[in-house]
Amino acid sequence: MINVTKTDLPDLEKLMPYLEKIWASNWVTNDGEQLKSLERRLEEYLGVDRLAVVSNGTLALHLVIKSLALEGSVVTTPFTFATTTNALVWEGLRPVFADIDPRTFCIDPSDVRRKMTPDVSAILAVHVYGNPCDVHGLAAISQEYGVPLIYDAAHCFGVEFEGHTVLDFGDASTLSFHATKVYNTMEGGAVASPDEAILQAVMDMRNHGIVSEERVVLPGTNAKMSELHAAVGLCNLEEIDKKIAARRRIYEAYLDSLSAVEGLSFQELVASRYNYAYMPVMFSGPAARDSVCAALLSNGYGREVFCAAHDRVRIHQQRARREGHAIPNALDVAGRILCLPLYPDLDLEDFNTIVDVVKNGEGQ
Repeated sequence: MINVTKTDLPDLEKLMPYLEKIWASNWVTNDGEQLKSLERRLEEYLGVDRLAVVSNGTLALHLVIKSLALEGSVVTTPFTFATTTNALVWEGLRPVFADIDPRTFCIDPSDVRRKMTPDVSAILAVHVYGNPCDVHGLAAISQEYGVPLIYDAAHCFGVEFEGHTVLDFGDASTLSFHATKVYNTMEGGAVASPDEAILQAVMDMRNHGIVSEERVVLPGTNAKMSELHAAVGLCNLEEIDKKIAARRRIYEAYLDSLSAVEGLSFQELVASRYNYAYMPVMFSGPAARDSVCAALLSNGYGREVFCAAHDRVRIHQQRARREGHAIPNALDVAGRILCLPLYPDLDLEDFNTIVDVVKNGEGQ
């Protein structure tokens, strides 16, 4: 099976020294030395003053929402992985869906503004496929209405906008280090924020609210990353620049091979530094997309990213319609998009087969 993504596992020989340290210390969780080292290394690599590593990207979102004590409604995007919306619903919030920009696939600030009401307590935007949102437009709305701006930056490891890490924007950003991501710790995530109070609350909550053997400062949860996952993260960080460079070569090869195909279009990238996390392709219509998807599956290729996006967006459309809103761009993009396999060691023969299937499918 050739999947859309492939987990980058570290070389066992390079990982072994990290594991030997863990075995020697007999310290496998609860803010051990590997976790502390990983946080320091990530802060340096990503260019942030402080960062809190947690057990997964989903809990990163939950902790940020908790730290801000949000209530009522949150304006967000319907075009995202299920986690973004699920986190809001699980925290008792009502998602209000704003439409997307059909070129970047990110939330459209002009529609966000239309969805702002006195009940809205925050904006939760997503840098879709690692492509930065209109951060200036969203910041202006956040400031005007006096509500926090959160970014789901799950796909954004190492991404920059206008020469700055995307983690500099908004009140808080969350990252995912899941096995499918450009950079992974197998399972993991992180929260970055310029607001020290938000970050401290996240760090307190990730360990049940316990700050010492004598003090529990708030109701928390277990969102700690284990030493084993941190060791994988430290090892993978050594290779990340090489992996991103390989991804870029494959991404650009797809563009070179497919740009002239009539009916195809591509996400408009606005990043000043991109990580080439995904290769989304827009087809002329749902029929062409579905035909190519079926052909790839029959040739042993895995599911498309956001394979249920159309169904999810339709569900969101039902809610939006009840509330008198519309999300036509999200519905259109979800019905026509397909992410092609992209990872550093994608075989040339597989690449050529994928390109041929896409060309033949759209040509039909």
